[in-house]
Amino acid sequence: MTVEDRKSWATKDEAVVHELLDMLQLTPEECALLVSLQDEARANVSAVANDFYQRLLAHDFTREFVTDPEGLLVTFTDWFMGLFSGKYDDAYAASRLAIGKKHVIIGLPVRYPLAMLDVLSGHGERIAATKGPAAVKAFRKVLAIDLATFNQAYENGQLEHLSELTGSERLARRLLTGGC
Repeated sequence: MTVEDRKSWATKDEAVVHELLDMLQLTPEECALLVSLQDEARANVSAVANDFYQRLLAHDFTREFVTDPEGLLVTFTDWFMGLFSGKYDDAYAASRLAIGKKHVIIGLPVRYPLAMLDVLSGHGERIAATKGPAAVKAFRKVLAIDLATFNQAYENGQLEHLSELTGSERLARRLLTGGC
């Protein structure tokens, strides 16, 4: 299969989240479990944010990206609560892509959001565990969708810039994949 034949590369924007929802087989029952955890998530979001910011601010290389702590707290709280929304539609996808794009715009290396996974997954799984193993599984699926979507935003940024330089998305993809 040549680069030109890759069907996955035709999936763009909000369609990425739909593809991931299908791939991970997130069920309506799992969505309902996550919705049932909203009160528990809301009760714990301050602790999650505290741990998140403690880690960010303790590290010189991540601290330099925190320029608006209050605004970031609002964004973080909305993002975390969204994991328990039960509604993973185009608006959800667009919000996740926008967060990822913001990371790209400010020049945040992708390793930092990925490194924060243990803080987020630990709290989220503890919250989900109050409803049992099925809720933990559902939480992991939604968190995987978010992480993949953030990564997609980074990939989109690379592809966009390289496409501008080369004048061709196909050539840019070939260059990003080593010409395969």
